[in-house]
Amino acid sequence: MSDSAIHAVAGGAAGVLAMSITYPFIFISTRAAVETKSDNKSVYEVVVDVIKREGLSGMYSGLSSSLLGIAVTNTVYYYFYERSRGIVQKGKALSTPESMLIGLIAGSATTIISNPLWVIQTSQAVESMQQSEPSLAPSQPKVAKKLSIAATVRRLLAQDGIGAFWRGIGPALVLVINPILQYTVFEQLKNTLIARRTAKLRAAGIAAAVAALSDGDIFLLGALAKLVATSTTYPYIVVKSRLQAGVKSAKYSSSLDGLTTIIKDEGVAGLYKGIGSKLVQSVLTAAILFAGQHRIYQLTKKALAA
Repeated sequence: MSDSAIHAVAGGAAGVLAMSITYPFIFISTRAAVETKSDNKSVYEVVVDVIKREGLSGMYSGLSSSLLGIAVTNTVYYYFYERSRGIVQKGKALSTPESMLIGLIAGSATTIISNPLWVIQTSQAVESMQQSEPSLAPSQPKVAKKLSIAATVRRLLAQDGIGAFWRGIGPALVLVINPILQYTVFEQLKNTLIARRTAKLRAAGIAAAVAALSDGDIFLLGALAKLVATSTTYPYIVVKSRLQAGVKSAKYSSSLDGLTTIIKDEGVAGLYKGIGSKLVQSVLTAAILFAGQHRIYQLTKKALAA
């Protein structure tokens, strides 16, 4: 098995682990992001509403498609990233422009391949918001019907045709900047930390020493890198979520139109709906992903070498 393939498998497995742990935060931030000004709710109100309608299991609506999506996304991303890095790096540390170029290649390929899966996931996550049962008395809790992946695919095809699976592809491609920022910040922080520790070791008289990073180092660097990336790109995440969910009021002609329309209708705050839970989720997910991928890669290499 090639090194790139091992990285890809490790990335997919680590992504599934991270998604399983942090999914409720994804669910909450997606719900918050697609809500309009007229039905604005706090994070607490979103959680209470979901539990009343669907029980605790409602916090995991769309989990199955998310696990499939993250497995495909991370496997494809790590494969293209490591293949590209092997061509560009050639035994030296990556420069910032090189990191960004590699991230652009990997991110674009991943977005084009995985967008249909994220349309399905977003549709599942917000499905119960779009259901209503007027025959029920106001005091009765509404019970939302959960659709399977297959049922969601059939509904999307029936409503909007095959084009439904490419909703939000514009802002999704713009959001390639998110992993570019994430992996560039991670690589530069990693290179800086290794260089400083290596210098200390050599100053102590260990001439050939090269410092190695621990799982804890990888965890913290991954968290910090994702914090920078998500904070910077969150408004586009809101636009993408609304388009992928098929929100009727989100008929934006472009990503820029989506941003300006949200500001006009909801103010600047509308661009940051759900950012709190999204930051918690994305930072934890990235930290677990980086540390998990690093460990799974090492274990797989060792197992194959045995």
